[in-house]
Amino acid sequence: MNLDKPEDEKKAGKELPEQGYSGKRTLSEKIREATRPFMQRLDWYILGKFLGTFFFSILLIILIVIVFDISEKIEDFIRHDLGFKTIFFDYYLNFIPYFVNLFSHLFTFIAVIFFTSRMAYRTEIVAILNAGVSFRRFLRPYFIGALIISLSSLYLNNWLIPHSNKVRLAFEAKYIGSGARTQDRDIYREVSPGLVTYMQHYSVDDSTGFRFRMYKINGLELYYWLKADELRWNEQTKKWVAKKYFIRYLDGATERHETGDTLSLKLDINPRDFERAESVKESMTWGELNAYIEAERSKGSNNVQKFEVEKHKRIVYPFATFILTIIGVALSSRKVRGGIGLHLGVGIAIAFGFILFMQVFASFAEASVMPAYIALWIPNLIFGLLALYLLRNAPK
Repeated sequence: MNLDKPEDEKKAGKELPEQGYSGKRTLSEKIREATRPFMQRLDWYILGKFLGTFFFSILLIILIVIVFDISEKIEDFIRHDLGFKTIFFDYYLNFIPYFVNLFSHLFTFIAVIFFTSRMAYRTEIVAILNAGVSFRRFLRPYFIGALIISLSSLYLNNWLIPHSNKVRLAFEAKYIGSGARTQDRDIYREVSPGLVTYMQHYSVDDSTGFRFRMYKINGLELYYWLKADELRWNEQTKKWVAKKYFIRYLDGATERHETGDTLSLKLDINPRDFERAESVKESMTWGELNAYIEAERSKGSNNVQKFEVEKHKRIVYPFATFILTIIGVALSSRKVRGGIGLHLGVGIAIAFGFILFMQVFASFAEASVMPAYIALWIPNLIFGLLALYLLRNAPK
């Protein structure tokens, strides 16, 4: 009687007793134990290639950008007689983290495509998969690298870069002269409970608002309405002056009018409330950004949406690193006739498509066409579905 196990059972991983070993191990357990040192070396190899290529590409592009930036601003540096220490430590040392984080997810994508394509071209990936390593297991070091970059980006976005941006923006305002600009048109403010103001337009140059309206409301009843052709700030009296004004006093069925050339108004509004630098939101930490949004929303400001977009960008972009990493691996892990050039060409096209989608939906959010938390996640959803499709068709 033949007591040997059938060959197909051995292949299927049935339990095989061993001499001198009290327990029982499956064939798959033996394979995993035998390949564990190999997988550890493979993980470190891929992770090292991933992060090394990422930081090397970032370093190269930073050097190029700094050279072009210096050539553009050299006249400002010379005019203010700035030394190397001031330029480097006050400006470029704070400029580098901002620029690195701004494009970190795209450089992650390019780095993944570049070194994975080289591995595929040298048939390293074929050898790894033929050694019994599943494609899912092969992705592990890529996810670890993406996680490291995403967490770093999250920290930089919300805590470190806002502090460095304050120094960088102060330097630009002092020596390069990037000033504030006016808010958008149709500016509403709830100055205090029951007191609402409106300006069609505001000029920063002379602190003047045009087509000014002010309403006083008690519950649901309007009892005071003022309109003026313009509202100008008086720096000496610290008050606003309404010019060519018209007032309606409403008290039930009675109504009284008042007109005049000038009227002094003391409002809990400062000209700085109507000014904003486009990049001021970039100098706010996560807590400061949330506090500002709540404060502006309580005033009834229409300047909230762009800050909402900035808030959600700080979460969406780091998360996009994972999606672009999956797309990069799925695209470049197959050996093709075009080699690295074809992979990079397709990858760059996808990267520009991602940027385009992000900008379009960010514009929708800023224009209040749709909420920021929905608009900014749509590109991630679209490219996430693309990543799943490419992953299903990747070589296994």
